[in-house]
Amino acid sequence: MIQHLRPAVTFMGMFTLLLGLAYPLALTGAARLAFPWQAGGSPVVQADRVVGSALLGQAFTQTRYFHPRPSAGSYDPMASGGSNLGPTAQKLIDRVKAEARPGIPADAVTMSASGLDPDISPANALAQVARVAQARGLPPDAVRALVMAQTQTRLWGLIGEPRVNVLALNLALDALPQ
Repeated sequence: MIQHLRPAVTFMGMFTLLLGLAYPLALTGAARLAFPWQAGGSPVVQADRVVGSALLGQAFTQTRYFHPRPSAGSYDPMASGGSNLGPTAQKLIDRVKAEARPGIPADAVTMSASGLDPDISPANALAQVARVAQARGLPPDAVRALVMAQTQTRLWGLIGEPRVNVLALNLALDALPQ
């Protein structure tokens, strides 16, 4: 029996080291070499200070800022994940009915799959223009123009949907003369 157990334990140890340690470390190293900014958390730096991440959603709750999509994980990257509520779940239906109003885009009341989506739809951003403009004492047309300037189009005109990065929009908003 020992003659059969020894090779099994040896192979298990070898594959554990190879696939559980060496392979993940090699991929992490390759990612850091090929994509250093993304692998480092995609930090957005202003005045030598990290103010957020371009690829992760952050909570903005003040009325003077544009708000991101709701997050099941409270914008904590370690708690990333959706609510796992299906389209027929009564809890989801009740929450959306309580928050939805005519003219409000779907992404303003529904969560992204990860709960960390940094982008909102242009319609969602435009729906928030009046609130942000009033809170900042700015003309709505100026805030609307800023939203349009921050709107990113589809990749190569084909992939994805038009979107607005909430952090970039709020930083551009802070840069406006008040």
